[in-house]
Amino acid sequence: MSDSGGITVIGIDPGSTVTGWGVVREASGVLSLVACGAIRARGAEFPERLASIYHALNAVLERWQPVEAAVEQVFTAKNASSALKLGQARGVVIAACAAHSLPVRDYPPALVKKSLVGTGRAEKEQVAFMVAQMLGCTRKNWALDTSDALGVALCHLSMRRFQRLAALAQ
Repeated sequence: MSDSGGITVIGIDPGSTVTGWGVVREASGVLSLVACGAIRARGAEFPERLASIYHALNAVLERWQPVEAAVEQVFTAKNASSALKLGQARGVVIAACAAHSLPVRDYPPALVKKSLVGTGRAEKEQVAFMVAQMLGCTRKNWALDTSDALGVALCHLSMRRFQRLAALAQ
């Protein structure tokens, strides 16, 4: 949903077992939570889990119809196998967004944390607290992956504002 008075974006925190998502609307500088949740990958084999993420995210995109997507970049995983799985889950997320013709921006976790909390090394609980404060709601048993996804959406909206202001200054 987009009009001259606002924009609806989705933030996504990709994971190979849990993928958080959050849809946020900004209109006239006012932020509001549209919907959020977590996709729990299903299937015995990894390809089945990737397919379940893709199909579940497609359903979210069809229902809430955001006009832009923001995806958290893969952080440095503890081992190569974990990094590869996270990268594949992220690829599935980007493919789902592309299938809906959404422009996709990606943000490193440290930038998301810094834009919300003021430090790139903030804990997940600090991010969750600031997300709830910025959206004017209490956290309702959200998975931390969901809070992270909402944080990515909020970071994206902040970056959009800065880009518009920079363009006006030129």
